[in-house]
Amino acid sequence: MELAPNTFTEFALILALAALIGAVGRLLKQPLIISFIVVGILAGPAGFDILSLEEEVELLAETGIAILLFAVGLKLDVALIRSTGKVAFLTGMGQVIFTSVIGYLIGLLLGYSNITSLYIAIALTFSSTIIIVKLLSDKKEIDSLHGQISLGFLIVQDIVVVLLMIVLSAYGAGAAEESTTTAMLTVFIKGIILLASIALLMKYVLPYLVHQLAKSQELLVLFAIAWAVALAAIGDSIGFSKEVGAFLAGVSLASTHYREVISGRLVALRDFLLLFFFINLGAHLDLSEMGAHILPAFVFSIFVLLGNPLIVLVIMGLMGYRRRTGFLAGLTVAQISEFSLILAALGFSLGHIDSETVGLITLVGLITIGLSTYMIIYSHPIFEKLSPMLKVFEKPVPYREAIAKQMEQKKIDAIVFGLGRYGENIAESLERENYNILGVDFDPIVVQRWQEMGRDARYGDVEDPELAEHLPLKNTKFVISTFPDVNVSISLLKYLRELDFKGKIALTAHRRSDAEKLQKHQADLILLPFAEAAVNIVSKLKSKE
Repeated sequence: MELAPNTFTEFALILALAALIGAVGRLLKQPLIISFIVVGILAGPAGFDILSLEEEVELLAETGIAILLFAVGLKLDVALIRSTGKVAFLTGMGQVIFTSVIGYLIGLLLGYSNITSLYIAIALTFSSTIIIVKLLSDKKEIDSLHGQISLGFLIVQDIVVVLLMIVLSAYGAGAAEESTTTAMLTVFIKGIILLASIALLMKYVLPYLVHQLAKSQELLVLFAIAWAVALAAIGDSIGFSKEVGAFLAGVSLASTHYREVISGRLVALRDFLLLFFFINLGAHLDLSEMGAHILPAFVFSIFVLLGNPLIVLVIMGLMGYRRRTGFLAGLTVAQISEFSLILAALGFSLGHIDSETVGLITLVGLITIGLSTYMIIYSHPIFEKLSPMLKVFEKPVPYREAIAKQMEQKKIDAIVFGLGRYGENIAESLERENYNILGVDFDPIVVQRWQEMGRDARYGDVEDPELAEHLPLKNTKFVISTFPDVNVSISLLKYLRELDFKGKIALTAHRRSDAEKLQKHQADLILLPFAEAAVNIVSKLKSKE
């Protein structure tokens, strides 16, 4: 359908369609991800067929992926890899094994052949790193414990899928077992060389180079983009995915002093480019073969939506994590990946599966991506409803996140939520008055930094309705929250009141309107850091007159 006379007009038409569908979706309170996938379907062969710029859109999409994973890697400290690496590996591999085995058996029960069932099972195994990272970033949960664990096992999945695609390609080509082993060994050796090279650059080159480039922020951001795309290309060329390469690029700059500057400047560009990833995904969904597979697609979709989160919940529960952390992490694997569609296309090109199986996998992808998006967006209300039923997945003492048990022997005078600069200044002031402080934050890296400084600090999410029950509140005089979100502060206030907390509660507000809301809920003390700082500045200026 020829609507655009030239390339630029077509590009403008796609952007206008995305803005229109996005606005309609916003009005209907639908996630932008769903709206943009719909744009891709409408623009692609299944819709108005106006998208002829396939290569250009795919290039923009791949650049967006590289920048997204680079930004995530920027936030990942090496210390965090040490602290969450074990659970990420065990959870990732456990979920891969569980889903592939059970998915294969379901395929056989539904009457599919061995090879078709195998392909379906593998396709069901992998979750979308790009979609999950985007959703967690939008919810500001990428730094939380469940966000970091999710990121870890998604990276594990990406590496596993690369190895599986090598095996399937070799199998399709009739390669000998030795050549398959050689191919996998070659990729492994290349990966080791890549990691060693990046480690050397991190130690001897990148800190000095970034420091010099930082004299111009524009040049620093340009270098960051070039570095992300370059390592994504290298990762792809040596047999790994672009996602792994771009992620490693971010990790390589995570220990520099400029990661926050780079990350902040890339947000708008990242979100714009990711629009094309979702459009590209929607445009490549083949809807023509879906009609005959509604029932099996429904069965497989239910398995992915329920089975994948369940196995993550079980593994993390056995490892000593609380059911809330396991549940929120588990929801991130409740969909299949864009890799699944690539895998299906590979199987079709090799003659292993027919077009109907490709249609089945595509339909499962459409269902699970759509529904899991809503599940992740509304994960906290869903958990509150299901929490009583999930107790079976939590040990009597979830020791990896326990707080109260570890504080029983020590008197705590004040609990500070939010261990950023403001929280740290408050803690230092209280310590000078000989108060014993317990810090609570949802970022495991910040918690570890406080612990290394000799302070008591524990992981905890202030939005967790059960968190207050695990705090040593009995003899605590003050609870201080430095979080700027007024709704979160009000929720914390309600939890503490319900537990009949006798101490004083101090909450932070960055705006006067937020302070008025907190006053209505009868907070004992309202902290206005910006207003108070301004008053102090005026006092200091007057003293110099």
